[in-house]
Amino acid sequence: IRQPEKLQKVEITLADCLACSGCITSAESVLVTQQSQEELLRVFQEKITQQNMGSTDLKYIVVSLSVQPVLSLAQRYELTPEQTLRKLAGFFYKLGADAVLDMTVADDFALLEAAKEFVERYRANKESIKNQLPMLSSSCPGWVCYAEKTHGNFILPYISVTKSPQQIMGSLVKYHFAENMGLPPEQIYHVTVMPCYDKKLEASREDFYNQQKETRDVDCVITSIELEQMLNKDGLILNEIDEGEIKQPFGSYNKEIENKLWGHSGSGSGGYADFIFRYAAKNLFDEEDVVVDFKNLRNPDFQEAELKRNDQVLLKFVIINGFRNIQNIVQKMKRGKCVYDYVEIMACPCGCLNGGAQIRPEGNIQPRELASILENAYHKLPLSKPEENKVVQNLYKTWLGGEHTDKVGAYFSTQYHEIQKMNTALAIKW
Repeated sequence: IRQPEKLQKVEITLADCLACSGCITSAESVLVTQQSQEELLRVFQEKITQQNMGSTDLKYIVVSLSVQPVLSLAQRYELTPEQTLRKLAGFFYKLGADAVLDMTVADDFALLEAAKEFVERYRANKESIKNQLPMLSSSCPGWVCYAEKTHGNFILPYISVTKSPQQIMGSLVKYHFAENMGLPPEQIYHVTVMPCYDKKLEASREDFYNQQKETRDVDCVITSIELEQMLNKDGLILNEIDEGEIKQPFGSYNKEIENKLWGHSGSGSGGYADFIFRYAAKNLFDEEDVVVDFKNLRNPDFQEAELKRNDQVLLKFVIINGFRNIQNIVQKMKRGKCVYDYVEIMACPCGCLNGGAQIRPEGNIQPRELASILENAYHKLPLSKPEENKVVQNLYKTWLGGEHTDKVGAYFSTQYHEIQKMNTALAIKW
């Protein structure tokens, strides 16, 4: 009797997921082979094996830590944010990383580039050159993926073309840091630690793949939950790990502010609406030192702020979190009823501090309660002021050749693509 053939396991890549319009949810159920903790550990082990064999052609492994996972792990292990930052560095050095970085420089670049873009759009709109308002934020890949698959060419012109901090960090690591190290971009293996699974989707976009060099700007994304799992598998407690140094490859800060975790004023999702509001108030209306007051409207995930002069509304911004609010704002735009100039959009309720891959609450703590605890911790961090960041100013001047060069556009901006609906059972909206 002929034995039945053993069926091959079907593997779906992240690129396949992005190219399909069958669903609009996170890629949590997709087999993300290139973006797993197993793959990361394999890369570390392969490097150790090659070292032991005397090879000199080794991957240079860089790990970039974003602020939200650090706060999530700090809460989980009852450490300060700074202790957590340095202990995570120690953990990755123990695994074999060559450099562990924080993402303040990338965060600041993202805010500055998005703010400049908003001012340009606002002026073009007033001069009737082009109507691309409201400008919609672009740092949340869950939202961007949803927009491309569900609303396509109607919505895409309104989305900011500024890359997210993760992808700006990818450009900085693969093309500035690599150059300074005398390494080709493809020899660097770049890992980011992020608060949501959709960042894996973002890193896998073809827009962030260099065909010539055959390398991605971000090779592997590990989430807060996965990082905790890695620690648990090794029987490690973060509290007991020796601290490591956060490297500063893009330029030196003062010694007293190195190895610190930095936040920004505004939301725990990066403070886009807050920073762009203040930047626009100054650059469009000569309003200095504006206090931005976002007020809850229907719910805490829908917050609005206005800039007024003599009872005239000059600017109207809104922060919206969660898909229900996103759908509402898109429908208003389609009906021509949207009154906002700028919309900070995050797919997760409560924003990135409550990202889908942040560590789950324990005991009787509810998700919103934990998000509130993390929000309070975020607002206690020292504030980075992008316009005063000397490292950023120096990189604009030296590496990028100015603030409005082709190099800035190439490294810090992106594009979006309508994904055609598939006429399959998968595409049915229940």
